[in-house]
Amino acid sequence: MKSPLYRLFCLLFLVQFSLGQEVSFRITPLRPVEELRAEAVRAQPPQEHGKFRQPDLVELVKLDPTIKLDIRYATSNNFLGVPVYTQARAFLQRPAAEALLRAHHQLRALGYGLIIHDGYRPWYVTKMFWDATPDDKKIFVANPATGSRHNRGCAVDLSLYDLATGKEVKMPSGYDEMTERAYPNYAGGTADERARRALLRQVMEKQGFKVYATEWWHFDYKDWQHYPILNVKFEDLGK
Repeated sequence: MKSPLYRLFCLLFLVQFSLGQEVSFRITPLRPVEELRAEAVRAQPPQEHGKFRQPDLVELVKLDPTIKLDIRYATSNNFLGVPVYTQARAFLQRPAAEALLRAHHQLRALGYGLIIHDGYRPWYVTKMFWDATPDDKKIFVANPATGSRHNRGCAVDLSLYDLATGKEVKMPSGYDEMTERAYPNYAGGTADERARRALLRQVMEKQGFKVYATEWWHFDYKDWQHYPILNVKFEDLGK
């Protein structure tokens, strides 16, 4: 007898498959996600010392509506299997957002556009991810003791979509896949997948981003260290 959770996952897979959506990699959280969420919301980010720039988070789709969003953390189609955000939105600090826009425009001439999976991430979500993830996969999540560059509004998770079809392209791994296939120098996959991954990296690095060592989709903006760790919820941004 299959469990209700297993049947629900199979149903989700079939629905997403029929819609052409990728089904995200899953882990088994170390503790119930709602328990982790409650703890993380009560917790406080690490105290930082030094002089930081004033945060200026920009909502990406307001810069250019042809930037696509696939904010999986606002759905159950993510590695935890439950919604983490209450709103499907993506923000970056203004210089990073403007650099991203330049990359998007460059790609348009090549038949592609950018599709965003995540940008600024409140610190409490980073703590949830860390506390939920088994030790053997913690290289794929940031330690809340030092914070994530997502928390500073200077990291973005993204891929390419095909302008002709409007669909996200295939890469050597899926987004948030916690395996070696996610590494930006992974030699597997097809030649076309590797070429698209290389194109994304080339265009992003030209605009001042650097790919993360274990995730081809994660790029950090060059000025990330000049911004503080933030813990502002999406509901409180852009009002």
